[in-house]
Amino acid sequence: MSTTFQISLDTPAYKGALSCNTDLYINGQWVKPVEGGKIEVFNPGTYARFLDVQKVSDNPAATGKVITSVSVGTSKDVDIAVEAAEKAYKTSWGFKTPGMVRGQMLFKLADLVAQHADELAAFEALNGGKPYESARNFDVGVCINLIKYYAGWADKVHGETVETTENKLAYTRREPFGVVGAIIPWNAPLLMLVMKIAPALATGNTIVIKPSEITPLSALRFADLVAEAGIPAGVINIVNGYGNTVGEAISHHPDIRKISFTGSTLTGRKIQEASAKSNLKVVSLELGGKSPSIIFDDADLEQTIKWASMGIFMNMGQICCAGSRIFVQEGIYDAFMKGFIAAAQNLQAKTADPFVGQTMHGPQISKTQFDRVMSYIDSGKSDGAKIETGGERHGTEGFFIEPTIFTDCKPSMKMVQDEIFGPVAAVIKFKTEEEVIEMANKTTYGLACGVFTENGSRALRVAHALEAGTAWVNCYNSLDVQVPFGGYKMSGIGREWGQHALELYTQVKSVHVNIGMKI
Repeated sequence: MSTTFQISLDTPAYKGALSCNTDLYINGQWVKPVEGGKIEVFNPGTYARFLDVQKVSDNPAATGKVITSVSVGTSKDVDIAVEAAEKAYKTSWGFKTPGMVRGQMLFKLADLVAQHADELAAFEALNGGKPYESARNFDVGVCINLIKYYAGWADKVHGETVETTENKLAYTRREPFGVVGAIIPWNAPLLMLVMKIAPALATGNTIVIKPSEITPLSALRFADLVAEAGIPAGVINIVNGYGNTVGEAISHHPDIRKISFTGSTLTGRKIQEASAKSNLKVVSLELGGKSPSIIFDDADLEQTIKWASMGIFMNMGQICCAGSRIFVQEGIYDAFMKGFIAAAQNLQAKTADPFVGQTMHGPQISKTQFDRVMSYIDSGKSDGAKIETGGERHGTEGFFIEPTIFTDCKPSMKMVQDEIFGPVAAVIKFKTEEEVIEMANKTTYGLACGVFTENGSRALRVAHALEAGTAWVNCYNSLDVQVPFGGYKMSGIGREWGQHALELYTQVKSVHVNIGMKI
């Protein structure tokens, strides 16, 4: 008998019931793990007064609430999932299902996500601590667009004919890998799930995916929509579990031909090692960042303050491309700081439960992440940086941290060099363009950057000089599903989103046909 999580919410932002299965989704069915076991799932910030839940208990080690538990898989469950995915690839997906038909199913899936958008956003807020309105308008909205975008590509993944001689026909095919694996993080659980699934399925692959053990609920609810969309059993398999068991098994599995991972650089290294030690599966990685925002004297001050604030404080700083290093030219420095501090304090005033209507700033995901961010704040203080605003815990319940701004920062400081993954901005004053480019590039990461100036030539010159996979000019965190996203240096390998993601999930075959050659 499968296990279901049920909860009734009566909050200012969302009123209604939520329900999802908590087992493993393998071969189109909800199944118990081979070896049993459960993972407790927490809510990082919702106050108990808003909950009417089957199980809400105090966690002795934290201030969040346990809202349910989900089944935990092991390598044995991964083996079963891979077998199901391989069978589906050969019998009911891949070349057996034309691209047009795959696209129709994905369009149906997008429609179902749209129909359940409020519910899915509520899962993101409940389990991930995202402000509900942000989850509804951004995360779920982008998911719908991503699925539709790749649905449209499903019958347009073409090879090419290659001119050789009149006695020979040569052409290429872009073919799926077969079974692919994916491991996703907790900071945008539904979006990360869709970001892997949509291009993988559009190109004919089947998939075994591990959601974060911290935030599995939206993925589990999504699985029921997969079945409703008519996608055959075994095409999508979701195995809950820990990184060192399920993630390790996916990384080493000999029948998984390609793996996509979003998460920490440290784990990315381990996945590459696993590929080398197993079957040399193709690896794509979207990893950490310590992205710079560079603000020149001639920037539009009002707009720049808003974009820079969103750049670092979006999703409580829990975003890989967060603009956490902010370089401000000396001529505009004082005016910028006055407005930037005010913006952070305004955000602080809207820090509250994710289900309160006007909340713009929620909690960190877990006590572990809360403690990590606070340790970096302490490090900044110890190294001589000055806190202009924030730097403390907000409230007494949940894992809330005040939006924090440091000045008097030096590039060598630990909190300036390391990815914090929290609402902590390090501001550094600069004089010249050459100086700031050198400081901005002095990092092991290269995921994103922002350039703010009204001088068009300088904007492009600096954007081109910065070592990052995405450069925003006079904006930040502005993403479009048609545009590729990925990093330089230790921020990753490969590009997701846009047409480039199709390359991640296909391999090229060259075909040579003799139509007149003789030997």
